[in-house]
Amino acid sequence: MTFTRGLLLTLVLSLLVAFGGAWAGASYMMARMHEEPPLHELVHKKLGLTPDQERRISGLERNFAIRRQTLEAEMRAANAELARAIGQEHAYSPAVQQAVDRFHHAMGQLQKETILHVLAMRQVLTPQQAEIFDDTVVKALTEDAT
Repeated sequence: MTFTRGLLLTLVLSLLVAFGGAWAGASYMMARMHEEPPLHELVHKKLGLTPDQERRISGLERNFAIRRQTLEAEMRAANAELARAIGQEHAYSPAVQQAVDRFHHAMGQLQKETILHVLAMRQVLTPQQAEIFDDTVVKALTEDAT
């Protein structure tokens, strides 16, 4: 192997390793950032909930988690249906439209149920806690809007 060829191979491998490390680091940080939503952290760590409030909110969260998992599974199934339809028909066919509509329906239901869940948790809070909670909800909903 010539010197130039060896140098080029070393350079290419170095770039690949650097890119892989940067990608892995960014993926790790993104996963860490999304581990605990700000609202969850606020409710359980910063509002000073009473034991009764903790119990009631935990029950709401357990129920919502089940429903969220169901709707997320429906969205994954709709995506699989969409992939099959596109793979078979290679056009924006009625089957493709049906899969898109199925996905949108599940996604809309998840958004509605998330809002209802947030409002149900709010009902458990004192007026002072609810004020802090409301500020956090508004900030979360408008964070990317500006």
